[in-house]
Amino acid sequence: MKHSFYDVKAKAKVTAEVSDFVTYGTGTRKRYAFKAKTKDGRSLTAFVSKEDWEKAKK
Repeated sequence: MKHSFYDVKAKAKVTAEVSDFVTYGTGTRKRYAFKAKTKDGRSLTAFVSKEDWEKAKK
């Protein structure tokens, strides 16, 4: 699955293949995110809604 990420170093939006689905926090403070890598190996993270995260995980 491809998703749009913001590359801080390049200061631009990039599209990358999602490599992992992660959560941060606990209880009501839980946040959902997609992880990916740039072509040169840097990490990318995009925070998404719970609905988008659950839909993509299936």
